[in-house]
Amino acid sequence: MSQQALSLFAEPYIRGQVVREIYYNEENWYGVYRFKVEEATESISDSEVVIVGNFPRPHPDEIYTFYGEWKVHPKFGSQYVVKRYERETPKTKAGVEKYLASGLFEGIGKKTASRIVEHLGVEALSIIADNPERLEQVPGISADRARKIYESVLEHRMLERTMIYLYDFGIGVHLALRIYQTYKAATMEVLSETPYKLVEDIDGVGFKRADEIARAVGIAPSSPERVKAAVLFVLKEAAFGEGHVYLPLAEVIERTRRLLMEAGGYAFQTDELEQAIQHMFEEQRLVWDEDRIYLPSLFFAEIGLAKRLRYFAQRVFHEAFPAAEFYRALGKVEEELGITYAPSQREAVEQAVNNGLMVLTGGPGTGKTTVIRAICCVFAELHGIPLDPAQYDPFENPYPILLVAPTGRAAKRMTETTGLPAMTIHRLLGYNGDSFEHDQERPVRGKLLIVDEMSMVDVWLANQLFRALPDDMQIVMVGDPDQLPSVGPGNVLQDILDAGLVPHVHLRDIYRQAEQSHIVRLAHHIREGKVPEDLLAPLPDRRFFTSSPQDLVQIVKQICEGAVKKGYTAKEIQVLSPMYKGNAGVNQLNQELQELFNPKSEQKREVSYGEIIFRTGDKVLQLVNNAEEQVYNGDIGEIVAIFYPNENEQREEQLVVSFDGREVVYKRSQYHHLTLAYCCSVHKSQGSEFPIVIMPLVRQYYRMLRRKLVYTGVTRAKSYLLLCGEPEAFRIAVESDEESVRHTHLRQRLTLREAVD
Repeated sequence: MSQQALSLFAEPYIRGQVVREIYYNEENWYGVYRFKVEEATESISDSEVVIVGNFPRPHPDEIYTFYGEWKVHPKFGSQYVVKRYERETPKTKAGVEKYLASGLFEGIGKKTASRIVEHLGVEALSIIADNPERLEQVPGISADRARKIYESVLEHRMLERTMIYLYDFGIGVHLALRIYQTYKAATMEVLSETPYKLVEDIDGVGFKRADEIARAVGIAPSSPERVKAAVLFVLKEAAFGEGHVYLPLAEVIERTRRLLMEAGGYAFQTDELEQAIQHMFEEQRLVWDEDRIYLPSLFFAEIGLAKRLRYFAQRVFHEAFPAAEFYRALGKVEEELGITYAPSQREAVEQAVNNGLMVLTGGPGTGKTTVIRAICCVFAELHGIPLDPAQYDPFENPYPILLVAPTGRAAKRMTETTGLPAMTIHRLLGYNGDSFEHDQERPVRGKLLIVDEMSMVDVWLANQLFRALPDDMQIVMVGDPDQLPSVGPGNVLQDILDAGLVPHVHLRDIYRQAEQSHIVRLAHHIREGKVPEDLLAPLPDRRFFTSSPQDLVQIVKQICEGAVKKGYTAKEIQVLSPMYKGNAGVNQLNQELQELFNPKSEQKREVSYGEIIFRTGDKVLQLVNNAEEQVYNGDIGEIVAIFYPNENEQREEQLVVSFDGREVVYKRSQYHHLTLAYCCSVHKSQGSEFPIVIMPLVRQYYRMLRRKLVYTGVTRAKSYLLLCGEPEAFRIAVESDEESVRHTHLRQRLTLREAVD
């Protein structure tokens, strides 16, 4: 068979030497190199090509085989994108000497490399790794220096071995790096002896992948550690994928059995699974509370939150203000603001200033924001404190009224609507990316705390917040229980309401201005499970454009084009899709809408990252909390600049994103913190409002067609709501009251005293 025919079946590769380094990032191993090709699976017109990818820094005197594929970069042209590589160990004394002196290894220069090779020979690298004590026999190398050289050589070899080993299991560079950074020198030992630890220690490694590695290294399918890893994976998936705080024992056993059956191998019996759970409980890797199985962090979060909520709800810290004094303060505020509060609003303000803890709920247009402002003003009047932030010193005399929300955009909305300073919960607690500055030993300072969008707060964050509050603080939780629950584990707001322990005021009346809004009226129809008769009628602030699933993307684009022609910008238009995948999912719509709102041009710079192209002018969404830059999950910004490696001192590619004027620089290793935001999921839109919301709905979204999801999406629209797709899909969603039940025990812990004492 010819070489050409053989190449059809071989994994594509190029073999040769690095000629010149164009760019290299030590943090994520991303490099760009000129490479001289000596051999390849396909004919190449140029003997020198450009290779890009993530790999340890190569040395010019080494022979490498790079496996990957050709791609055309929009600016830099044809490049070979490396997926994995193999390095040929130097086979001559001169080659070994050059390799040792290449700068890869701490403590080795040209002279030292020459002495090492002279004494240890061509097998110097293997000798250093296997018998490091022999380095001390080399003239001029002390025991301390020998140890550093050994550690450097070993680390480099470990990195390479880890990368090559994990590639065969479908584990890419970024995940391989996280694995190596977690275990360091013990990486290969963990992979070969206890690979199931990956499930417990490394986010992103699932059970099936760890199971593959375990089988490859000969761990028996009947191993107890295999069961334990499966149990742990089941609990983590239930918590962070479905929002459960715990799972019932029977459900853990059933899910674990199913997972193990899908993976194949030994068929575990129920008693074996239960015994494994018992062992994990004894090892403190999970908590077994009656018939409930928890991850330890969630168990202690639920217990801790219940204790603090009970304390604040039952505490008596002052006598209630006399009615006359309260109404005098309320009347003064009404006069100053030119507002007359409705009876339910007055009740909410009175409950807030006279109780240690209360909950305020209501749908759109019911005046929650008005009441928040009133609570702040009346509280300040009753306590004789000024509301002007300029009169306070953040260190000696901090602002006494704290307004917080789960996301940056929700906090910004609080500031805009109340005129008072607001911040994220993470910022209030001093989150630095790993830990919180404030806790029970170092509480925050203030007199009144108002938490907006409480339905978005999960049990873990709620516990972090309440444990950091001083015992004399008054707290008001504000939310809409008809919205989607938190993305993270728990259903905190609903559990608090169901327990009935905390004073609660629900605003029902829709006020005159909001009553004129067809968006608000539609939201209340949805909340009641009704499809309005005028759903398809062309109304001043909302429309429903019927469309087949096949035409849906085109319809969304046409609606966006119409809005742009009327003067609206991409920042003011938000498309919300219930799902990420599919032809009308978030991912596909973002690609289509990017070409509409911010098409490719010679005047705009762009960079590729995986399947995404980032371009100057793009609207982007932050996906993780970045406490250092004060940018949080869900914040939306705009790419205002792109710098190439030769344009900055760091010699690395960078994006600059503006979040409402605050510019944040992203290195390439941080690009996964961002995604395009022309379209986003309904979950990601929580806490935000947009002038125009476009929401496609078709029956192929059937898994997500739920009342709370549609209600949450609809209530993001401030001025215009444009629904499109199949009216039947809307009806299915609105009439579906079968919200998935989350396993939580917070309500019971709030109502059963012995459960928390």
